Amino acid sequence: MTEITDDLPARLLHEEHSGWQAILEGRGGEYYQRTMTRDALVIVEGAVLSREKIADSFAGVAPWDSYEIRQPAVIRLGERAGILVYRAVAVRGDETVTLLMSTTYLFENGGWCIAAHQQTAA
Repeated sequence: MTEITDDLPARLLHEEHSGWQAILEGRGGEYYQRTMTRDALVIVEGAVLSREKIADSFAGVAPWDSYEIRQPAVIRLGERAGILVYRAVAVRGDETVTLLMSTTYLFENGGWCIAAHQQTAA
């Protein structure tokens, strides 16, 4: 039985919400470091971060207060991978940020792992 079924969009949205929840709880660096593949990268404005550097990027940064995932779409990549693309709206205090996001997930070792994550200001 394949791990990717017709519920792939729901599965990847669930994984993405888990990441956001960790960020809201101040555990974003820990979450990404744990769920990223060994050679995964996170691409943000002005930086490309390895799995080893991701925890540092969250250190000393206040967590977001809330977020929304809007207009999600999933691109299937064979039997064990997919890309979730969406618009995120995140709020921290008086600051509201809109980002265009994509997260590439790979099913390995019995779970969904982040192979690449990219975010761009909208």
